[in-house]
Amino acid sequence: MAAHGAGYALAMIHTGFFSGSFDPMTNGHLDVIDHAGWLCDRLVIGVGVNASKVGLFSVEERLALIREAAAPALEGKGCELDVVSFSGLAVEAARAAGATIIVRGLRDSTDFDYEMQMAGMNRAMAPELRTVFLPASSPVRPITATLVRQIASMGGDPSPFTPPCVTAALRAKFTKG
Repeated sequence: MAAHGAGYALAMIHTGFFSGSFDPMTNGHLDVIDHAGWLCDRLVIGVGVNASKVGLFSVEERLALIREAAAPALEGKGCELDVVSFSGLAVEAARAAGATIIVRGLRDSTDFDYEMQMAGMNRAMAPELRTVFLPASSPVRPITATLVRQIASMGGDPSPFTPPCVTAALRAKFTKG
């Protein structure tokens, strides 16, 4: 905080940028969003678009599902939510969003090794951005979007691993009829 005048302090506004494919969004993603809500005044969730990959959900569907699931997680934290799509480098999308922090979730040591490399590369490209690692809460550590897609595609119940709106969307995608 920077001092200003007679005992007043101006708080620095922190915009966090949390990127991923979110195909589908999981309770693990929601856990990171919940934790980031306590650190940021504004959280921008960036859905990465890769033109050469076809996702389970369209970009528009993912944006809508994230908005619906993430908004309640940020209520009461004083953190504004913004959900955007981007192509290209996440670090450039973070800059474009006015981010000061890149938010990353860590489940295990494999995530840590990869994310440390990414943080180093991002720091070289955008030294004004800081990467903040948020450890996953125990119940969500094993969750991956890949496993959730597999469970749902084989008729399993994704509800323990996804927000309710995502569970409903997965069931609709895989309902044979």
